[in-house]
Amino acid sequence: MIRSEVIKSLLPVLSGHFVVCNIGLPSQELHMMGDQPTNFYMLGTMGLSSSIGLGVALAQKQKVISIDGDGSVLTNFGTLPTIANNVADNFVLFIVDNGSYGSTGDQPTYAGKKTSLAAVAKACGCENVVECQAKDAAKTLQAALDSNKMTVIVCKCESGNIKVPVITMDPVTIRDRFMGELKARNA
Repeated sequence: MIRSEVIKSLLPVLSGHFVVCNIGLPSQELHMMGDQPTNFYMLGTMGLSSSIGLGVALAQKQKVISIDGDGSVLTNFGTLPTIANNVADNFVLFIVDNGSYGSTGDQPTYAGKKTSLAAVAKACGCENVVECQAKDAAKTLQAALDSNKMTVIVCKCESGNIKVPVITMDPVTIRDRFMGELKARNA
């Protein structure tokens, strides 16, 4: 399975949840396959999906899922110790680890070589770290949500991309509809 197939498999689990999605193709794939007002699409700022997702989770009570990529996590390594030291039991970091920088041409990442993001997350102090294969992505995410414990999931999948349209919604609209849903559910 490639990243787009993993994201497609997650759609039933993501439905109705707050999702902060990684820059580039992952956001475009999620938007094309399962747009909902509770999705926040990153249109810039590579490496910050996990940081923004954690901040949203810490600021309110709704469950938040951050879909990130191995390349983005590698560009913002400081996010893992930050997550470990700021526990939010309503937060799940779902790392799609395809061993490549998928949005920029599938150049290999170190996560596709010797670096284990699951081992790094554990070494940073994250207590609930799960590594799964792509075929188990949806059930692993559902189990993490059901556990009510902050969880880092590293989902191993194949590298590869599908053609997707760009997101034509402007960043202000994306932000405003996401924040409107947060405000309505936390009222």
